[in-house]
Amino acid sequence: MNSELVAVIILFGSLLGIGAIILRKIPVLVELPEVIKKPSGELFWPKLKRKIKNTPGFKSFSYEVFLQKILSKIRILSLKSENKTGSWLQRLREKSRKKELSDNYWEEIKKSTTEISFIEARGKKRTNSSSPKNK
Repeated sequence: MNSELVAVIILFGSLLGIGAIILRKIPVLVELPEVIKKPSGELFWPKLKRKIKNTPGFKSFSYEVFLQKILSKIRILSLKSENKTGSWLQRLREKSRKKELSDNYWEEIKKSTTEISFIEARGKKRTNSSSPKNK
């Protein structure tokens, strides 16, 4: 309840302050002339365009040449980005090929060791089985 009372007091004090300021400024506002300045007929952009054309470096400015330069720079940028993405793609393909080769390498090693052990096991069996025949 105390906080509500404080808030109401601050509200009424603020309203009284605003009223006092307004009452003090009313005589000054009445003395102001009623003439409203009309904005100049020119808008901002045409006025700026005219000022730019009057500067010494821009008297022979051509929008078409400017557009050509901008478009050529955009084209160069797109070609550079295409070249860079192409090189990234090529590197990724090489990495995947190397990974694929390394995966096959270990599989081939495993197969060769199992084949060697299988051949050795077969050879031992033959020598063991052939030895009683020789006796």
